[in-house]
Amino acid sequence: MATYVLVHGAWSGAHGFRRVRPPLLRAGHEVFTPSLTGIGERVHLTSPQVTLTTHVTDVVNAVLYEDLREIVLLGFSYGGFVITAALEHVGERVRHAVYLDAFVPDDGDTVFALMGRSPGTTIDLGGEWLVAPLPREFDDPDEAAFANRRRTQHPIGCFTEPVRLSRPVEAYPFERTYVRATVAEAGAPPTSAFDLAAARARSSPHWRYREIATTHMVPNNRPDELAELLLELA
Repeated sequence: MATYVLVHGAWSGAHGFRRVRPPLLRAGHEVFTPSLTGIGERVHLTSPQVTLTTHVTDVVNAVLYEDLREIVLLGFSYGGFVITAALEHVGERVRHAVYLDAFVPDDGDTVFALMGRSPGTTIDLGGEWLVAPLPREFDDPDEAAFANRRRTQHPIGCFTEPVRLSRPVEAYPFERTYVRATVAEAGAPPTSAFDLAAARARSSPHWRYREIATTHMVPNNRPDELAELLLELA
């Protein structure tokens, strides 16, 4: 039996994995999908004080309080930042790290910097502290209707706080897989950071590399294919 911890991306919540969980559970595995503070179903807890550190703590506490070990830890999109920072605290409990069309940050990186944006890292009194969701494409109109109604604004501190790492993800003893979504989205700007992360994985003996032929919202568009890949890794 494997234990999966699936960490969602920005502007979303654990509901983004609702179609990925069932096949993993039917196969006899444990699945945890921690929700990140201030977004998704925890949007009622949003505030200017929510940062990357808050989200890292959400994931670390989920692992520690459930006493999870030998886990397959997946970070989707922004979730790549979260799981990378979480490794500082629970890396010895990870068997396999999966980056699903995700950022793979190095020490000192921020989400905005990797996206080519460089605002200040502080929030001015009375300044804007919520970031509106980027437009996303979904293969199924019903899935689009479900997901788009649940996309929430995201606290800016998560995107401006630098990640602090004592070592790169390649320095850990567990296995690593990068999964790239290969279909461009007409309504969203290209994310060169994901291209760079994919190239990093393809060129390194420390990584496995896989592709899924869909747009960025892989858990919504290809849940069965993603679940099959995760079962293969287990």
